Amino acid sequence: MTASAPRPPQALRRLYAPAALLPRGWADDVLIEIDPAGMIASVASGADPHRDTERARGPVIPGMPNLHSHAFQRAMAGLTERAASGDDSFWTWREVMYGFLAKLTPEQIEAIAAQLYAEMLCAGYTAVGEFHYVHHDADGARYADRAELSERIITAARATGIGLTHLPVLYACGGFGGQAASPAQRRFLNDVPTFLAMVETLRRRHGADPNIRLGIAPHSLRAVSPDLLREAVAGLFAQDATAPVHIHIAEQTKEVEDCLAWSGQRPVEWLMGHAQVDRRWCLVHATHMTEAEVAAVARSGAVAGICTTTEANLGDGLFPAPAYLAERGAWGVGSDSHISVSPVEELRWFEYGQRLAQRRRNRLTPALAGLERPGSVGSFLYGAALAGGARALGRPIGAIAPGMRADLVVLDGDHPLLVGRAGDALLDSFVFAGNSNPVTDVMVGGRWFVRDARHIEEEKIGARFRKVIAALAA
Repeated sequence: MTASAPRPPQALRRLYAPAALLPRGWADDVLIEIDPAGMIASVASGADPHRDTERARGPVIPGMPNLHSHAFQRAMAGLTERAASGDDSFWTWREVMYGFLAKLTPEQIEAIAAQLYAEMLCAGYTAVGEFHYVHHDADGARYADRAELSERIITAARATGIGLTHLPVLYACGGFGGQAASPAQRRFLNDVPTFLAMVETLRRRHGADPNIRLGIAPHSLRAVSPDLLREAVAGLFAQDATAPVHIHIAEQTKEVEDCLAWSGQRPVEWLMGHAQVDRRWCLVHATHMTEAEVAAVARSGAVAGICTTTEANLGDGLFPAPAYLAERGAWGVGSDSHISVSPVEELRWFEYGQRLAQRRRNRLTPALAGLERPGSVGSFLYGAALAGGARALGRPIGAIAPGMRADLVVLDGDHPLLVGRAGDALLDSFVFAGNSNPVTDVMVGGRWFVRDARHIEEEKIGARFRKVIAALAA
């Protein structure tokens, strides 16, 4: 038998950027080499590219991780802005959301997620943590494939190209102390063995895909009992000891009051005392914390998941940002209910909330976090959210460096918001100036999915989404 000739190695893709944000700061004339698997192989500044090297059309920055998403809520954004009781709150909003959710089919959930993910990419998000708690049909019955709706989310992510950390949600109770769930929550409910079997099925099907990461999300302390929380986390780590764990916590003052009545402890206090919270965890919202809780979360290495536009829309309150940053706490941003799908708006209002509360400017600075470098607020916020978001999603993203995924955002340097800006001044303008979007091209895993500010499948995805909205309106 004649041996076949060895295959030649696949060539590296080479991208030249006139300027790029690297881990040590801005650099000019940057050459990025990307391997066939979508990983960055090398980065060099001061490069002189060959004529055949692909050229980015503007400054290049790492794509932003979106650490918290409920995709189906994109289709109801803006539909809850009518006063109902005169005392509207998160809890009245939740009832409207439950009613909306009861109507959705698997096909509609997939179409909504695809529209959302395309919008995220166009805005500069290149990865998303999907906190996915809808598992069953409208009557609460299981689909033939227990992972049916998770598969719809994964299909939407693949169709758009966004990197996905899929976080199936364990939801078993209707309130603290194991209260019975309500009929409106029947699409969410699972016992732990069934839930972990679903996670293992998804891992077996998709674990080899470099654009997909699997973790879990115990919904909240009110939705899982202590025993269920321990069992689910232990079961996850038996499958993958490095997998991410996300949980809603201390979002609302009523939640804090109810947790105190149940346990004698506040939600974050209880969690830190009863679970081994570490760098694998993301505590979503964590809005209402004491000084001791702030310090404990920061020391643990967990990531605080900040969703400022949703938290404002729901009237949650302000995250204790100055104290948390002073403790060197890790944090990232998410669009949550998708009342806004813009990383710069999340960052902007993270800072603006503190300006309004303190009646001062430039509050969340590198100096506050103990960093000895110039005080660009936009650069600091963007960099911190990159690092925290990457940790929360459990993926090698968030930096233009060898060994990282090639998740890149190209900005239009001639855009009126950015023209004449360079370095950190460019990021300050990107985050704080205006509302038009200067993102022009977006790459995920070495492939372009946004070109000239439009998703490459925009027409097909948009047509499906419009069909869903028409059906829901009817």
